[in-house]
Amino acid sequence: MTSPWAGKTVIFAISLVTALVVVAVVLVTSSGEGDSVKGGPQRARPRERVDLAARIDDFTRQTIRRSAYRPPTAQERHAVADGVGLYLDGRRTEAARRLAEVDFGLSVFTDTATGRPFAEIADRAREATRGWGRVYVDLPQDRRDGVGGASGDRLRPAATWSVQVPHPVADADSEKLGVGAWRATPGGVLVLAGANRRAGEGGAADVAHRRDTVFHAVCAELIAHRLPGIQVHGFANSTEPDYDVIVSTGRGDHGRTWGEGLAAALSRQGFDVCRVWVRRCSLEGRTNVQGRAAADAGLPFLHVEFSRSIRESPARIARAVKAIREAAGLAGGTDRPGAGARLSDDAGARTGSGTDAGTDAVGGATAGAAQMS
Repeated sequence: MTSPWAGKTVIFAISLVTALVVVAVVLVTSSGEGDSVKGGPQRARPRERVDLAARIDDFTRQTIRRSAYRPPTAQERHAVADGVGLYLDGRRTEAARRLAEVDFGLSVFTDTATGRPFAEIADRAREATRGWGRVYVDLPQDRRDGVGGASGDRLRPAATWSVQVPHPVADADSEKLGVGAWRATPGGVLVLAGANRRAGEGGAADVAHRRDTVFHAVCAELIAHRLPGIQVHGFANSTEPDYDVIVSTGRGDHGRTWGEGLAAALSRQGFDVCRVWVRRCSLEGRTNVQGRAAADAGLPFLHVEFSRSIRESPARIARAVKAIREAAGLAGGTDRPGAGARLSDDAGARTGSGTDAGTDAVGGATAGAAQMS
């Protein structure tokens, strides 16, 4: 006959083993969520809610401001661009695999200000030493987890346009205009440079004037996907004291209707606007390489310069963002052809001049203010 004490001992032992297993599972789960890779951004928990503006502000102040810059190889910049393109095509698993080849990764968050889910594509290993930047993709409301699986892997993000910020830090607070525009107009892809334009040797980090960068490769991929783009810059008040904003279509003229609509909307917000197609202004963006690529592809592109007085004022930024939203319907573009052919940058930094300077023949990396920004 079995003693009652023996039965109680067995039950106690089973309970103890169960408790230890539960503790182990909790510890393993905790160590696998929300971790960060040294030098990379905080990883997302499923459906984690974040303030995108605060996240980018932290990235700008803590990483971009101090970041070094290493020029990417052709393979590296193509890997990131391919990953972005695959993600836009709804092929998330393939996108993650391609990005991982160069230690980039995907995270999905929900923006607290808009309630919209978005994907962040960022460097997971050496963000503060490579300085290649980040990409943010607006996601459909019904795809909050961002994880496709059997039912969702082929769902496309609802991307219809892009906003590009090539000179954070150098054009102080220009990233705030970029975030504001992205939030105000659904369907955006935000491309943010990862280093001060002065970080690299010989202008290597000045991504608005070089083709051999991750920034340009991603923008070229967006052009291949037929997404019109607006690029935001900043100028000192003394550069054009008579104007608050300078609106240009860059080298091409395909964004003329969009530009006229934006200029009118900005004027309604009380800003003095220089329309480059009407009169000569400083900082016309004619040598901007993303604008040139868009012009060559017949795609609308706007190069917009905002004065310091706008960028330093949250209220004025809000008015400028409202104008961008009002004009968004004029961006045009064409039907997306799935994964379009990438605009070649295999020539590295070469431009139409045939030089290997990564800038335009108009004046190289030290071109005058009337041509570069």
